[in-house]
Amino acid sequence: MEFTVSTDERLDVVDVTDRVAAAVPDDATGTVTVFVEHTTAGVVINEAESNLLDDVETFLSELVPDGGWEHDRLDDNADSHLRALLLGPGETVPVVDGAPALGRWQSILFVECDGPRDRTVRVV
Repeated sequence: MEFTVSTDERLDVVDVTDRVAAAVPDDATGTVTVFVEHTTAGVVINEAESNLLDDVETFLSELVPDGGWEHDRLDDNADSHLRALLLGPGETVPVVDGAPALGRWQSILFVECDGPRDRTVRVV
């Protein structure tokens, strides 16, 4: 199963927990992998509190500054590739009785590093 995430900003964090949960069969038990098929976006698990989501964006911007990278000569988005490299393209989540078995404060977050864009997220 897959779904599309649309973002409005160059660096944007979107809670996709409900969309992942909807993709899990009702009788499933095991694991599900959430994977983004792009090199300038990532998937992570963390808290979806709005101030923290802003902090994630600030953290990534400060950790990997815009501009001055070799790859920028090709398409001016090296910072996006480097940020996504730190995040990784996916997460594996346990599933119990048809629902992601996340901790109380855990959410599945899609992190756009080169938006705004429409991205495909695969759930298998």
